Amino acid sequence: MMAAVSAAEDGAAVRLLEPNERLGKKLNITGKGRCNLTNDCGLDEFLRSVPRNGRFLYSAFSQFGSVDVMAFFEELGVPLKVERGNRVFPASDRAFDISSALERRMKKLGVSVLRDKAESLLLDGGVLRGVRGGCGEYQGGRVIIATGGVSYPLTGSTGDGYRLARQAGHSIQEPQGSLVPLCTAGDFCAALQGLSLKNAALRVYENDKKIYTDFGEMLFTHFGVSGPMILSASAHMRHFGKKQYRLEIDLKPALDEGALDKRLLADFAKHANSDFINALDGLLPKKLIEPFVLLAEIPPRQKVHDVTKEQRRRVLALLKALPVEITGPRPVAEAIVTSGGIPVKEVNPSTMESKLLPGLFFAGEVLDVDAYTGGFNLQIAWSTGRLAGKSAAV
Repeated sequence: MMAAVSAAEDGAAVRLLEPNERLGKKLNITGKGRCNLTNDCGLDEFLRSVPRNGRFLYSAFSQFGSVDVMAFFEELGVPLKVERGNRVFPASDRAFDISSALERRMKKLGVSVLRDKAESLLLDGGVLRGVRGGCGEYQGGRVIIATGGVSYPLTGSTGDGYRLARQAGHSIQEPQGSLVPLCTAGDFCAALQGLSLKNAALRVYENDKKIYTDFGEMLFTHFGVSGPMILSASAHMRHFGKKQYRLEIDLKPALDEGALDKRLLADFAKHANSDFINALDGLLPKKLIEPFVLLAEIPPRQKVHDVTKEQRRRVLALLKALPVEITGPRPVAEAIVTSGGIPVKEVNPSTMESKLLPGLFFAGEVLDVDAYTGGFNLQIAWSTGRLAGKSAAV
């Protein structure tokens, strides 16, 4: 929709092929239906927040950054607000307001919306002539592929863009999930299903090398771990099958080991005659206590006054570095975004035009770029859509 609006604003006659019953189906579920449409930060932070080929987006972000996106939607009558972490949402908390604003703008500009699916490119002697859909052929010397990746396929992201790109001679970087929940070994996480940690610190290790740290919220599930902090961490785990990944969760990040040990001693003194399992209420969520005790390998009915110094050290170590072995990501269909797609070396970063087939452009998640949570991925969509649309209209 952003590509269509941008091309039409520059005078192009635009047709948008949409196989869904309505536009913006995926957009409308982003941010749990609230639509975290961008992040109110500077260019350098945006580039740092795109771990996959971020520099490729320099031109697109420079020409249409977060300030421009915010102005664009407010001029279309959508008031915005900035929340924690510089996340930007419509003031109404309704993603539908964003998609509706784009629809109204397209209608005003005369963009034709066709309920059809692009089946193939129309090529004549290596020259792009348009696309062939299920309902007919659509002539046009400029084509923008903005079909998304393969995450959330029920919204229409079914990998069609990769098939069309291959027809033009493009290679495809194998798609995999990014910002995706993680599966874990053993039964520990499953026993904690439904437990949310609000203020935990996270360390991620790849083959025992620390590669990422974060602070925030996470969730235990029947398959492993999820939540905002875990989704961001998953963006750094790109070599499953080749490397081993481990998480360490700091349950008490506000206390260093010395301060936490004093806290333990005070709690243990207060509960000296209690069973060990009954002495942890002040330290841990109730649901975490029994699995934690099993992990600490301390008999649950051992009296607190009998807890040895070595046992207390084990408790301290687990509170500061609860280990979670990762076996792999959930399926790509469950990922918030797709990592992989059209290699950026095959696309002109100044125009989003294919280097292999003149007249063919790419925008959004179909490209091999992906970012952290916080509005960065939608900003990629707006910036590349804008650049592709304006470039195609020339």
